[in-house]
Formats: sequence, C-alpha cells, structure tokens
Amino acid sequence: MSWLIALYVFMLAAFTGYEVIRRVPSILHTPLMSGSNFVHGMVVVGALHALFNAQTTTGQAIGFIGVLLGAGNAAGGYVVTDRMLAMFKPMAGPATRKE
Repeated sequence: MSWLIALYVFMLAAFTGYEVIRRVPSILHTPLMSGSNFVHGMVVVGALHALFNAQTTTGQAIGFIGVLLGAGNAAGGYVVTDRMLAMFKPMAGPATRKE
C-alpha cells in the first residue's frame, strides 16, 4: 500500500468518524464510549500481534509503543465511562426522621 492510499484511507476514516460522532445525541455518548473501548481492545490485540511477530528492534519498539498507547487509551476509556455512569446513580438523600 503506498503512502498516498494510506493517507486517503486515514482522511476518509477521520471524516467518517467525525460525521458519525457529531450526529449522535448526547444521551448515547456513554454506549458509544463503551463501543470505542471495545475497538481499543482490538487495537491492543493487533499491537500485541505486531510486537510478537516483529523481526527488528525498531519493529519491536513500535509494537511496544502501540501496546502501551492502546492499553492506556482503553483503560482511560473505562475510567471515563465509569465516571459518566456514576453521574446517573441516584444520590443518597437526607435520612428521614422516624418518630
């Protein structure tokens, strides 16, 4: 794949992602983030495959960086999703007095 085709695919994916995310209502952002966490898990698996099959030190370094960034992104996504779901939990009200 030449660099021009790779650039074209990258720009097309970026434009498509922007248009899809822009049209999602804000109430559906939490399920959307859960889906993106799933995709980031797949990125980690792909980076692990690249890391274990790398023949050169440069390839291993790129694979390691890919694993590191993908795992950090997935973990951060789960933390943000957990915080967003905590906002929907009912707050404990003041204790009612029993007489």
